[in-house]
Amino acid sequence: MSSPFFMKTKPNSKFAKKGTNTGVLKRKGDGDSGGKNKLRAKKPISKHNEEISSDSETESPIVHRKRQSIEKDDYEETPQEKKLRLAKRYLEQLKEEEEDKAEEDSFETDLIAGRLQEEVLEQKGKLQRLIAKDLMPPDASEIRVLRGHKLPITCLVISSDDKYIFSAAKDCSIIKWDVESGKKLHVLPGGRKGTEDRHVGHTAHILCMAISSDGKYLATGDMNKLIMIWEAKTCKHLYKFTGHKGPVSGLSFRKGTHDLYSASHDRAIKVWNVDENAYVETLFGHQDAITGLDSLSRECCVTAGGRDRSVRVWKIAEESQLVFHGHEGSIDCIQLINEEHMVTGADDGSVSLWSVNKKRPLSTVKQAHGRHGDAGLEQPHWVASVAALQNSDTVASGSHNSHVQLWKCGQNYRKLEPLFSVPVSGFVNSLKFSSSGQFLVAGVGQEHRLGRWWRLKEAKNAIYVIPLKRKPSNPEEAKMTE
Repeated sequence: MSSPFFMKTKPNSKFAKKGTNTGVLKRKGDGDSGGKNKLRAKKPISKHNEEISSDSETESPIVHRKRQSIEKDDYEETPQEKKLRLAKRYLEQLKEEEEDKAEEDSFETDLIAGRLQEEVLEQKGKLQRLIAKDLMPPDASEIRVLRGHKLPITCLVISSDDKYIFSAAKDCSIIKWDVESGKKLHVLPGGRKGTEDRHVGHTAHILCMAISSDGKYLATGDMNKLIMIWEAKTCKHLYKFTGHKGPVSGLSFRKGTHDLYSASHDRAIKVWNVDENAYVETLFGHQDAITGLDSLSRECCVTAGGRDRSVRVWKIAEESQLVFHGHEGSIDCIQLINEEHMVTGADDGSVSLWSVNKKRPLSTVKQAHGRHGDAGLEQPHWVASVAALQNSDTVASGSHNSHVQLWKCGQNYRKLEPLFSVPVSGFVNSLKFSSSGQFLVAGVGQEHRLGRWWRLKEAKNAIYVIPLKRKPSNPEEAKMTE
């Protein structure tokens, strides 16, 4: 089939017009009537002398604009299509938001799982933060001294948020301190003997105190066998618990609750519900005056039995007790490290580490604070107080040898190694670590909290706030500190 561009046309064809190219060429000399030597019709030549192919057709500007208009009309979005497109975009946004939320939920789930795992380990007594190796002794100029009590400090506590310190003394007063500024926020003065009926507060030496983990209640116990309950925020007096037949020597709130445990020289342990202002029960077992008590989250407490030389773990719900022996003298102080381990101090000068699963100490350091006295009559310095940074490998002990001693607990608490000592003059009657582990607070006096066997005139009746400095993590920081 011949191409449409190669058609033969006759001179008399209707397409043959004057002055137009009909596609017929004549040889020179040929007649108009058409001779024998006629040539084939050639391709028509475009106006611009260019070949036209099926692949590259040229269009006039008018045709091009029309085509663009048609294409635009063909792709113009209808309202339904617009709705569909916007709906798809909205669904995509929702999908992206869901994916982001899923990632955040996954992150939060991991955090919660980590916390739950820590709580489980804490309950089992297997959570041990190894921070002792990073601690370094502070400079003497960095230790702050807070003075306000007229007589020796006997006990102190720190709020769980580390913002406040509560201290009590032989002058029967209670002071609430602001940790950051060191200022007194509240002072509850002590009353004179014989004014019990009209004085709101203590009229005898305060021996112990405790604060609830939520910071709501403060409890204090004195030589008059009384337990006072205060609102910690305002220091307003709330209740008075009576029932002990001897001086109240130990108090502790069960962590996360308002259940209060108390110990006394009457050898009894009592349980109270502070929310209900109610007495719950009494437990017996010690053969001598109880000198210290502590508790954590479990429904149990630990006590030091003084001259009966026993440490006891009281299971409140089961109404049972475990008895431990190890010290050669009166056990005067006790503190839980975690739910499974504790540290004690005695007047034989020893400091011991215990497990609730072993009847004997895991480790004991004798003459932990040295000896004093004339040649041949030396006696060890009594250990008057101990403290433990919860769930860590760091404990501290205090005596009257002018130093607070910090210790490192070895692996599985089977060894007690000295870290460093901090100079503090006087009887260190109470020690407490802050929850964050950033500082240690010592309650110091000129006399021992339980008696007047000695008097150190050069000592101050004051609170010592000791910062716990960390070693620099790299050499550059070490150079900067130097």
